[in-house]
Amino acid sequence: MTKKGLQLLLFAFLFLAQNNFAQELYMPRNIKEAYAKGTRSMDGKPGKNYWQNHGKYTMEIAVEPKTRMVTGTETIIYENNSNDTLKNLQIRFVNNLHKPASPRGGSVSEDFLSDGLTITSLKINGDIYKEDARKWGTVGKVKMNKPMLPHSKITINIDWNYPLSVESGREGQIDPTTFYVAYSYPRVSVFDDYNQWDRLPHTDRQEFYNDFNDYVYAVKAPKNYVVYGTGDLLNPDEVLQPEFAARLKKSYTTNEILHIANEQEMKSGKVTKQNDWNIWKFEAKNITDVCFGLSDHYLWDASSVIVDNKTKRRASVQAAYDISGTDFLNSVKNNQYALDWFSNNWPGIPYPYSKMTAFQGFADMEYPMMCNDSQTGDPIFAQLVQDHEVAHTYFPFYMGINETRYAFMDEGWATTFEYLIGIAEHGKEAEDKFYKEFRVNGYINDPSTEEDQPIISMSSQLSGAGYGNNSYGKASLSYLALKDMLGDDLFKKALHTYMDNWNGKHPIPWDYFNSMNSGSGKNLNWFFNNWFFTNNYIDLAVKNAKDGTIAVENIGGFAIPFDVNIVYTDGTKETLHQTPSIWETNQKTAAISLKNKKQIKEVTVDGGIFMDATPANNTWLSK
Repeated sequence: MTKKGLQLLLFAFLFLAQNNFAQELYMPRNIKEAYAKGTRSMDGKPGKNYWQNHGKYTMEIAVEPKTRMVTGTETIIYENNSNDTLKNLQIRFVNNLHKPASPRGGSVSEDFLSDGLTITSLKINGDIYKEDARKWGTVGKVKMNKPMLPHSKITINIDWNYPLSVESGREGQIDPTTFYVAYSYPRVSVFDDYNQWDRLPHTDRQEFYNDFNDYVYAVKAPKNYVVYGTGDLLNPDEVLQPEFAARLKKSYTTNEILHIANEQEMKSGKVTKQNDWNIWKFEAKNITDVCFGLSDHYLWDASSVIVDNKTKRRASVQAAYDISGTDFLNSVKNNQYALDWFSNNWPGIPYPYSKMTAFQGFADMEYPMMCNDSQTGDPIFAQLVQDHEVAHTYFPFYMGINETRYAFMDEGWATTFEYLIGIAEHGKEAEDKFYKEFRVNGYINDPSTEEDQPIISMSSQLSGAGYGNNSYGKASLSYLALKDMLGDDLFKKALHTYMDNWNGKHPIPWDYFNSMNSGSGKNLNWFFNNWFFTNNYIDLAVKNAKDGTIAVENIGGFAIPFDVNIVYTDGTKETLHQTPSIWETNQKTAAISLKNKKQIKEVTVDGGIFMDATPANNTWLSK
C-alpha cells in the first residue's frame, strides 16, 4: 500500500471512530420508537413528524371563602394533532391528592384531607356523560361514545366543584381568609409521542406534566378580596376602585416600587369595587397551567422591569403578603433583579411572560407567572427560594418538561441558576459554601444505595433522598461540570440550541443530550453516559507525584472538574485547574504533567463544590 493510501485508510478509520463508533446512550424501547417514527431527531430538534396536542380553556371559577368551596364551569376545545384515534380521554385532577385513598409519600393530618372532585355535568361534543368522579384518583378515564379521529377537535364542557383543604400543601387554605387555588380545574392529561396518555397518578412528591394551552378564565370572589392570578388582568377598572386601578396600571411602566394597597386600605374596604361579588378576568396563552391566590387582607406591592433590552418589553413584578411576612418586604425588588439577571445572564433568554407574582403561602413552589413561598424569617434564604422558583420559569414552563418522570430536567436547572445568581448576589465564596451545605453535603456524605442510582432513573420510581439529590444536587453538578468543560460561551451556545429547539414543546433527556451535542459541535455522549447512566459518585485520590507527573485516581467515577494545588520544596505554590475533559479517554486515572521539574513537597486535589466523599486521600506528601 502506498503512503497516500495508508494515510487515507487512517483518516477513514479515525472518521469512523469519531462518528459511527462514538458511544451510544441507552434508550428505552419507547424512546427508540419515537426517534424511529421521526417525532424526534438525533440532531436534537423535534423530528419532521413531531406533534403535540393542544387545548383552549375557557373557565369561570367561584371561590366561597366561608365554605372553602371552589365551583367551576369550563369549556375545553381539545385538538388531537396526532395520527392516533383516541377512544377515551384521560382527565387529570391533581387536587384529588387530598382524597383519603390517594397515594402519598407520607402521613397527613385530617385537615389535609377532603372529598375531592365532584362533576355535576360532563358533555363531549354535546353528548351527556354520567361520570362518578368519586371513583377517580388524580387521573380519571372517560370512554367516549365516538372515537376522536386524528387531526380533529372536540368540545368538552365540565361543571365541577371541590373543597379547598384546611391544611395547605401546594395549594389550599393559607389562613381563614386567604387561599392559594392551584391545579383547580379538570384538564385533559398529556397524550404524547413516546408514552401516549400520561396516566401516572399524582403524588405529593412528583410534580407535573402539562400541555401548552390557551386560557381565558374568570374568578368570582367576594368584595374586598383581591385576586392575584397567572396571566394578564383584563378588567382592573371593573374590580378595583379607581385610585387602586390607577396605581396598578402605573406599576406596569415604572421601576419604582409602588404599594398598591396597604394594611389599612385593605381593612377599610377601599380597594375593590363594593359589589357583593367581583369577577376578575385573566388571559394567558401558550402556557402549561394557570392558578391564582386571593385574600382580603394581604398587602399588595408592584413594579415592573425591562426583561428584553432589544424591544424594551417590561414584565410586571408583584407581591402579595401578610403584615407579618417580613420575607416579602423586598420581594418586588428581589424579583426585579432576578428577572433582569436571568434574562441577561443565565440562561440569558428574556423572561418570556408578562408578569411574576410572589404570594405568601407554605409551598415554596413554582407556578406559571407565580410562586407560592413560605415565610422563613431569613431574608437571604428567602431570596434564594424565590430565585429558585422564578428560575423555574424556563424549566419546566418555557420548556414543557415532564417533571413527573424526569425531575432532573427542571429541578437541576433551577438549582444551577439559583447557584449562579447567588454568586452575583452574595459573592462566590459565600454561595459556594451555601451550595455545598444545602445541595451537596447530604448527598455526598450519605453512602446509601439510593444515593448512587443513575440520574436517568425515572423520578416516579425514586423516593426519599435518592429522589431529591438526583433531581436537584447531582443534576445541577452535571450541568455545572459541563459548563466548566465547554467554557461559558460554548456552553451558552449549546444551551440556547436546546432551548430554541424545544421552547413550547415537550423535550425528554435524549433531546437535551442531542441538542447539546449539536449546539457545541462536539460528541459529548461519553460525558452524558458518565453522569446520567452510571452509579458513579464523587471521590478523587492523589496516587503519587513523581518525575514531573501527578497521578490522580477517580475512585467515584464522575467526570468532575478539580484544582491541583501544589506546594514545592522551595516554598512556591501553583494551582492547575482540570476540566472534566481530563476524564474523556480514561475515566479511572489521570496523569497531569508539570511544565517545571521542581521538587514537589505536597499535592492536594480540591473539587470545590464537587465535594469529595473521602477527602482524607486527596493529599499526597513527599516522604
